[in-house]
Amino acid sequence: MANLLYQQIEMLSREKHIEPEVVVSAIEDAMVVAARKYYKTEEDLRAKFNQETGQVDVFSVHIVVEQVTDSNKEVSLTDAKKKNPEVEVGSEIILAKPTDVLGRIAAQTAKQVILQKVREAERDTIFNEYHTRVGELVTVIVKRAEGPDLIVDMGRTEARLPKREQSKLETYNIGERLRVVIKMVDRAAKGPQVIVSRADASLVQRLFEMEVPEIYDGTVQIRFAAREAGERTKVAVASRDKDVDPVGACVGMKGMRVQSIIRELRGEKIDIIPYSEETVAFAQKALSPAKVTRVQITDPEAHKLEVIVEDSQLSLAIGKKGQNVRLASKLIGWDIDIKSEEEKRREIEDQMTRLTAPATPLTSLAGVGAKTIEKMEAAGINNVEALAAMTPEQLMEIPGIGEKMVDKIYQAVNRFYEGGGEAAAATEEGAQAVEGTEGSEAVAEGEQASDEVAENAEASAETETSAEEAPADADASGSPDNETAGKTEEASAESTGSTTTHSEKTKHATATEDASDSAQGDSEQPEEAKS
Repeated sequence: MANLLYQQIEMLSREKHIEPEVVVSAIEDAMVVAARKYYKTEEDLRAKFNQETGQVDVFSVHIVVEQVTDSNKEVSLTDAKKKNPEVEVGSEIILAKPTDVLGRIAAQTAKQVILQKVREAERDTIFNEYHTRVGELVTVIVKRAEGPDLIVDMGRTEARLPKREQSKLETYNIGERLRVVIKMVDRAAKGPQVIVSRADASLVQRLFEMEVPEIYDGTVQIRFAAREAGERTKVAVASRDKDVDPVGACVGMKGMRVQSIIRELRGEKIDIIPYSEETVAFAQKALSPAKVTRVQITDPEAHKLEVIVEDSQLSLAIGKKGQNVRLASKLIGWDIDIKSEEEKRREIEDQMTRLTAPATPLTSLAGVGAKTIEKMEAAGINNVEALAAMTPEQLMEIPGIGEKMVDKIYQAVNRFYEGGGEAAAATEEGAQAVEGTEGSEAVAEGEQASDEVAENAEASAETETSAEEAPADADASGSPDNETAGKTEEASAESTGSTTTHSEKTKHATATEDASDSAQGDSEQPEEAKS
C-alpha cells in the first residue's frame, strides 16, 4: 500500500513537472489543516509522511518552559518530566494526534489543500522555466478557443494567443501547428501564464535566423525591425563582413530564403533595408520603394525629420493609409514629416510673404486696452499676426492675462480680420487724415471770418468819424471862432477817432482770436463762424 501511494505521488510529479518532495509537503500541510479543523485547537501541529507505512502522522508540539504563559504551545518543566524525565527547558514535547477520526469533511479539506499546493508549485515551475525564454521561437498546436483568444499546447504546458497578438490575414483551426514567439510570462494570470504571439516583430527576426545561415552565425545582423502584422514588415540589416551583402544574403538566390518566410507569414510583404549609421541616409532607404529627393533634420532633440519627395512619389512614400511612412518612422526611431516638392514650394512662398508683409500694430485692435497691449508687448507679441498665431494656452501663460481676457482678445482679433484686416487699418488711417484736413480748412475759414469782422469794424469806425466831422464843417462856415473851435474839435475828434480806432482794433483782434478758437472747436460748422 505504501509503495502504491508513493508511486502515485511520483506519477503526479512527472505529470506536473514538479519534484515528489513538493507533493509530499503538500500532503503533510493538508493533514495539518484537516486536523486543526477537526480538533478546533490552536496548538502547533505538524505532520510527517512515512514512506514505509504510507501513513501521515500528526503531532502537537509544546515547548518546555519554567512558567507556562500559553497552554496551547507551552508545557511546564514538571509536567514534561512526567512524560520524559530527561527533558530540559527549551526542549520540545511531541504528542501524537489520532488521524483515523478525522472523517469525510477533513479528508475533503485535505484534498483541496493538496490540489492548491500542487497547482501553485506547478505555476512556479512554469514561470521559472519560461521567463528566461521570452523571444524564443516555439512550435505549438491550437488546442481550443476561449472567446477571441486561442489556447495552444506547448507540450509541457498551455499558452494563450490573445486576439491582439494574432495576424490580421490569418485564420486558425483546431489542431493546426503554428510557429510563435514567447511574448511574456504572466505569473499573476488565472489561466495559462505563457503569452505567445504571431504579430510581434521578433517572430520575423527568429524566422530569418532559421532561414539565413549568415544571420545565425552573426555575420549579418538584424539591427531593427518594424512590423504591422498581416500587412508589411521592414527589416534593417547590416553586415560585419564587408564582402558579404546583407540584403542579398537575406533575399537568397532567386528570393528563395525570403519567400519561405513570406509563406510562413501567409503572404505578408517584407522590405529588407541596408542599415546606415547616418540618420539622413537611413531615412532615405527606410522609405523605399519611394525615391526621396532630400531629407532634412528639423529638430535633433525631438528626433524630427522633414522628407521631400517628387509629386509623383508622394503617395508611394506615404503608403496605403500612411503605412509606409509609419513603418519607416518606427524603424529609424524618428518622426517623419513627408512633403511633396510643390507643397514645400508653397510653404516657402507663404513664409516669404509673411516676412515681407507689413506687421499690423496691436493698437489696431478695437476693444483691447492699453495695459493689456503693454503686457503682450512685454511678452514679445508686437503685432496682430503674431497674436493670431498663438493658442489660448500660450496667451494665458502671459502674466496678468486670464481666461476672460483671452476671450476678449480673440473676439477683437476676429473682428479685425472680419473687417478686412489691413484694409480696415488703412481705412482708419485714411479717416484720420481726412479729419485732420477738415480741421485745417475749418481753421482757415475761421481766420477768414476774423478778417471780415475786422474789416467791418474798421468800416464802422470810419462812418462814425465822418459823422463827427460833419457838424464841425457846418460850424466853421458860420464864424471864425467857430472855425477855430471846429479845428479844435476836429483835432479832438481825430484824437478821439484814433483812440476809438485803436480800441476797436483791440476788440477786432480779440474777436479774431475768438472766431479762430470757435472755428478750431467746431470745424464742421464754418457758416456759423462767418455769421
